[in-house]
Order: sequence, then structure tokens, then C-alpha cells
Amino acid sequence: MRIPTIVTGLFLSAGLLSFAQHGGSQPAPEGKTAEEAFKNITQLKGVPADQLGPAMQFIATSLGVECSFCHVQGKMEADDKRPKKTAREMMAMTAEINKTAFGGRQQVTCYSCHHGVSHPQSIPPVLDSGLPVHPTAPAAAPATSASTTADDIIANYLKAIGGADAVQKVTTRVMNGKILANGSESPIEVITKAPNKRITITHMGNGESYTAFDGTGGWMGNSGRPAREMSSAESGAAGIDAEFALALHVKELFPQLRRGRPEDIAGTECETLFGSGPGRPAVRLFFDKNTGLLMRMVRYAETPVGRMPTQIDYADYREVEGVKIPFRWTLSRPNGRFTIQIAEVKANVPVEDSRFAKPAADASK
Repeated sequence: MRIPTIVTGLFLSAGLLSFAQHGGSQPAPEGKTAEEAFKNITQLKGVPADQLGPAMQFIATSLGVECSFCHVQGKMEADDKRPKKTAREMMAMTAEINKTAFGGRQQVTCYSCHHGVSHPQSIPPVLDSGLPVHPTAPAAAPATSASTTADDIIANYLKAIGGADAVQKVTTRVMNGKILANGSESPIEVITKAPNKRITITHMGNGESYTAFDGTGGWMGNSGRPAREMSSAESGAAGIDAEFALALHVKELFPQLRRGRPEDIAGTECETLFGSGPGRPAVRLFFDKNTGLLMRMVRYAETPVGRMPTQIDYADYREVEGVKIPFRWTLSRPNGRFTIQIAEVKANVPVEDSRFAKPAADASK
């Protein structure tokens, strides 16, 4: 059974190899390898234990399957099912292809052949129509100025949201709205503080769900259960989300920043930037060429078997205390998506740092 998507984290922690002894959603022991933390690991030996969950998520998504496709329910380490053995063979095959044909770079993955289906197709499909189809000429690349630089795009973004002076005058935001996921909606609070603290509280029928970054690391929790620290990969992503003034710090976060080809998003021409930096997931940033505003961010989580994308689309920009911020953002991954729609924002209200700290474990339990 695939573990349901948690709207604030969207992290699938069940696996195709063996997570039963840690309860599926529990974090792997820090500092251990996969074979030290879990039973019956034959592939992915030597990878950090906390990378096994993301790797399994990548495989499940690439094949469009549930965990039970390969695993015996309640006995995850068992080798009773043939698909599990096949999965191991395929992982070895792709690793060998990447080693011999691509110098060890991860160019071929499960998704390269499967594209979301368990059994890849080896025969091209016939045309739906009996009439011949003539290929059209490729569309010309949008006209753009070759002199535009990454610095120019960031400067336009900063100007579009209100300028450096206005941005620096705001130090906190307390936002209230709704999160929409799987056809239902729940109240949500998003509390942020400069330079990089953030906590999101989703109010559900049976309690609250928390996702937070305290300035140095991330944590997640639910009311009535102990909070857990995020893995380094999760924390890196949460740290980007927590950046209070991204326009001021893009070049610090991503020292390797370069301009990409302009792209179109729903009829809007966008300038694009590729960014990377130590300890940060690689990102692509899309800026509306007319307004300069950030429309989309795609960040890539590295797993032992391939990159998992997370796409965040920003919309409904409104001015609050002289700074334009998105009142709606939609987070999409291959295994789920949700939208946060903000209704009310209060800026520069007092927020204590303790608001973002991970709750201490209750020693009485």
C-alpha cells in the first residue's frame, strides 16, 4: 500500500525494499547505511539510510505502482514476489548502463523506459487517424536579448516586487488561508520570519500537522505524536521555502547561477535561470518576462536512482506593506499536489523565534 500523501510534506517514506521494522514513516537512523538500518538490502548498498525512502518513491512513481506491487504487506523484507527480484535486476542494469555509457552520470533511470507504467512498451503505437500526418517545422525560439544576464533577471525580479528598501522593511508575515488537496480543503497558517524561519500549520479534523524550518534545519510533526527532524535533503528544500526575501539572496543561495532559454508557461513568456550551490537542491526559476515576477520554481531532489522534481507555481500577487507577494502557490510532485490560497496577511507583527523550534519530546510517554 502506498502511504498517503502528507499535504505539508508530500514525502513518501514507504519503500520497495524494507521499511517495516521502522514503521514505514519513521526516519532512518542518522549516519547509517541502508543495509545497516534495513533488512535484506541487495541493491543500493552503501547509500545513506535516509536516501532509501526517496529512492523507493522515485521507483514507485516511475512505474506507477503501489508498494504491494513488489512487496508482501507487513513483510517488506521478503523476496516472495517476482517483481521485487526484477526491480533489483533493473536497478543493476541501469547502473551498469550509466557506468559504461555515460561515465557514471545518472542519465538512464527507471523513468527512461517506464514513463509511469509497470511494463514499458517496446513497439511504437500506430497513428489514431488513417490520414498521413506531416511533421510541422519546429517553432522558432522566442526572440530575446543576448545581452540579458542572470543579474539582470534577478534585478528585474527585485524591482517587480517593490525594490530592496521595501523588502528589507518587512521582517515577519503571518498568513492565514486554506490548503486544497485531494478534493478537500483545510485551514492553514503560514508564519515566516527573516531571514529564513518558517512554520506551516495545517488544521485537520483530528489535529494539526506541522512543517517547519528553524533557520538551520527542518522538522515535521503531527499533534499527539513526536516531531521528527527532516533528512538533509528534505531540510535543504525546506530551507529554500523558508527564505524570507528570496530576491535579495538568490545569488548567495545558488552561487552557480546561469541563464537558460526562455520558455512559455500557459501563454506567458518567461526568462529562466538554473541555480545550484553546496548543500542546496538544484533549481530552475521562471520569471514572467513582462512583469519580472517569479512564476515557477522547480527544484530537484537527488536520489540514488534518479532526480525527483518538485514544482511550485506562484500566482495571485498582491502588495502587502509595499512588497508584492504571491497569495497562491501550488506544489506539484509526480505523486501528488496541493494548493495553498492565502486570504489574510499581517506583516511586521511580533513573532518569537521559539515559534519555529521543534517541540521537545515528552519524557513521560
